[in-house]
Amino acid sequence: MNRNLLVMTIVAVVLAAMLWYGIRRAPSRNASSGGTGAEAGSMAPDFQLQDIRTGKAIKLSELKGKAVLLNFWATWCSPCRVEIPWFVDLQKRYGAQGLQIVGVAMDDAGAAAIAKFANGMSMNYPVLQGTEKVADLYGGVDGLPITFYIGRDGRVVKRVIGLGSREDIEDDVQSVLRPGP
Repeated sequence: MNRNLLVMTIVAVVLAAMLWYGIRRAPSRNASSGGTGAEAGSMAPDFQLQDIRTGKAIKLSELKGKAVLLNFWATWCSPCRVEIPWFVDLQKRYGAQGLQIVGVAMDDAGAAAIAKFANGMSMNYPVLQGTEKVADLYGGVDGLPITFYIGRDGRVVKRVIGLGSREDIEDDVQSVLRPGP
């Protein structure tokens, strides 16, 4: 009995130390030094990456004037596979109104594998291979998918972590397409 109590005490102390260390080392999302860098109301951090299928350089700031849905995803991400067909449909339906979806692939599969996946999913929008630097500009990508809705003025309107409903995504697209402040 004393041995079990000793083992449980050691496990509890180790877990408490790990929790304390994790909390101390975790970056603050609300730091006064700027938080995520992509908070609602702030200018979307600019970056330039190449479209893996066309080789064309895509610079986010050059999309100013368009409503942008910026989606961080990966080929191995099951929720991403669910929402990609929705994005394809939304790009078809709202592209003429100024919507530009941009997919940033955050996996190590390599450009050829990502391009094959994108073609297989009939992705009709730019697909870029992401970097840690770009992910860090957007507050880090600790889980996927992460979607940023960026207004025509280049400001972040909303950040969504995880898979939302088809209806919520379309509502968010419509909100960034509307003119306004």
